[in-house]
Amino acid sequence: MDPQRIERALVVGAGVMGHAIAQVFAQTGIAVDLVDLDEGALTRAMALIPANLATLAEFGRVPGAQIPEILARIRPSTDLATAATSAGFVMEAVSEVPDSKQEVFSQLDELCLPDTILASNTSSLNIFKIARLKRPERLIVAHWFAPPHIIPLIEVAPGPETAPPVVTATAELMHRLGKRPLVLKQFIPAFIVNRIQNGIARAVWEMLEQGWATPEQIDLAIKTSLGIRLPIVGVVQTVDFTGLDVAADIMRGYGPVTPVLEEKVKQGYLGAKTSKGLYDYGGRSEAEILQKRDRQYLKMLEHLEGIQAFDPI
Repeated sequence: MDPQRIERALVVGAGVMGHAIAQVFAQTGIAVDLVDLDEGALTRAMALIPANLATLAEFGRVPGAQIPEILARIRPSTDLATAATSAGFVMEAVSEVPDSKQEVFSQLDELCLPDTILASNTSSLNIFKIARLKRPERLIVAHWFAPPHIIPLIEVAPGPETAPPVVTATAELMHRLGKRPLVLKQFIPAFIVNRIQNGIARAVWEMLEQGWATPEQIDLAIKTSLGIRLPIVGVVQTVDFTGLDVAADIMRGYGPVTPVLEEKVKQGYLGAKTSKGLYDYGGRSEAEILQKRDRQYLKMLEHLEGIQAFDPI
């Protein structure tokens, strides 16, 4: 399958994710069938998409004059059979209910052309154990993030039987859609982002249940600390600025030090201060590295203050 030649796609499920995923295909010039058994969901979707596009146009992400033709590329329908036969690529975005997903993929397997890639948006379910396909080599996960018409990342995860060309074609199609696909080596529950986000959520719920902090306090704390740093250094590179030796001492206070960290410390790779840690800084001095980081931090702080991001929405 040549992702550059796809002319029609199918999105199954017109809910929170599905309607905006269909919109992204249409923005790229790809005709798309948006299928849902619920007429009400389709009506709601076709009301939300113009509002999404208007917001994008406000920020120069979509030419306002093109909105009518983008909308014309989206065909809402309750007829899966007709839509499936002409789809070059399918995105499943139905509710996270195993039986529902199994039923959808069983139908798609029968209705779609043999070389049509079948992708799921799930991250919480192991679709490779749920879907029962005659051709499991064409099944893959392409996990989008809300709101899909804004967030660039898409986690692409193959199953044990997914064919390598399917992985390549899916990633290339996501690039064509203007997204940033990140291809994982294999399926792992929750992938990267939600795996980390789930750890944060557990800590948040504990603090709320124990009454240690209010929702407003927790969010303000994160916005005015991690919220400034994470877009610049992420969650891994930030340890290089803590110092891997310091991070090891902190970890030792809670239990054993992870072998990855212990080995780096033994090698003398302590982060920015040694120009090598989890990242390699190419021999630059600590002062150079910190100066580049701090300039980025200040730009981010200035921007967030300017848009009043520290206030609740």
